[in-house]
Amino acid sequence: MSTVLAKTGAEEALGVALPHRRMEEWRWTDLRARLTKPYASSSVALKSGDIDRLLSASPFAKLAKHRVVFVNGKFDAGRSAVAGLDFSKSVSANPSLVDPVLALNVSLKPEGVTLRFAGQTSELVEIVHVAIGALQAMAIRNRIEVADGASASIIESFIGEGDYVVNAVTEISVGKGGKLDRLKVEREASAATHLSHVIYDLAENARLNDITLTNGATLNRQNGNCNFNGPYAEAKISGAYLLKDKQHADTRLVINHAVPNCTSRELFKVVLDENARGIFQGKVVVARDAQKTDGKQSSHALLLSESAEFDAKPELEIYADDVVCGHGATAGDINHDHLFYLESRGIPKAEAKSLLIAAFVGEVFDLVADETAQEALVEIVAQWLVRS
Repeated sequence: MSTVLAKTGAEEALGVALPHRRMEEWRWTDLRARLTKPYASSSVALKSGDIDRLLSASPFAKLAKHRVVFVNGKFDAGRSAVAGLDFSKSVSANPSLVDPVLALNVSLKPEGVTLRFAGQTSELVEIVHVAIGALQAMAIRNRIEVADGASASIIESFIGEGDYVVNAVTEISVGKGGKLDRLKVEREASAATHLSHVIYDLAENARLNDITLTNGATLNRQNGNCNFNGPYAEAKISGAYLLKDKQHADTRLVINHAVPNCTSRELFKVVLDENARGIFQGKVVVARDAQKTDGKQSSHALLLSESAEFDAKPELEIYADDVVCGHGATAGDINHDHLFYLESRGIPKAEAKSLLIAAFVGEVFDLVADETAQEALVEIVAQWLVRS
């Protein structure tokens, strides 16, 4: 006999039931227990100078030719630069997939845009989400469409100040022979909560290269579903965490191999200091007809303190018999032999540790297609190391 839980103040304010640790997929991130304040979706007056200051802090501001700006979940046409883009304001919904993050997104009545790419281009497009406020809840729902044979490069940035909840959903479709490079950089305010869900649909011979840096927010939950809908497609989905204090980040990624001859790679590198906690839940599902599937996932954590914690839950659910699939997870301290080697060559201990940490997450950043964007990520790591 199930027990009906009384609604919390946050659930009353948000209009949804929040997930809790009795739910297997949320057992490490009890959102109901952690999200207790009465966050509201009402708009607040913002100072133009504060918005512009945060926008200028984006390390990608000078890299992207086009820019789509959201402020507290609302599209800001005046600060956006969308000339030349196949762009429309719209909100889409995938009725076949429902989870708590998506349900909350719908409840908050999101705004969003659709970006369509029909040709070969290497021009960067930045989608920037700026959040400012106290006890604010905001939602965005965007769609990215890459046509058959087309290519696109997207950077999605999150930055803010205050105590707020951001719920961001992105739906991505890559057509036959299409290619998408996507970089997501989450640098929310230290008191913020970041919830997101990305859905990828890949057609035949599609190529996806997706990298996420998780660096901000006190509470972070990111979900992903990658669906192979045509053969010979490839998905590389990677991520890096840089967390300290009591930051909590949980990623759940499901790869659905529904057709044969597809390749998936997942690589997550996690750096945790002080009382931070990182979680990676990766699941690869191989359907009965998905022969010749090649799916691998790995997650590795670097624990810089005895109180930091990393939890990994790798899963393989395989119904085909001609596949190559595997997973691996590790967690540990900095390699002291490597540290000693650097110190023995005159490098101060603090600098030696920084070099090893940067090299550890650098394996993920090396996958970023744009070299200038790589350099911006390296600078973010350097700033984090200085603050730590």
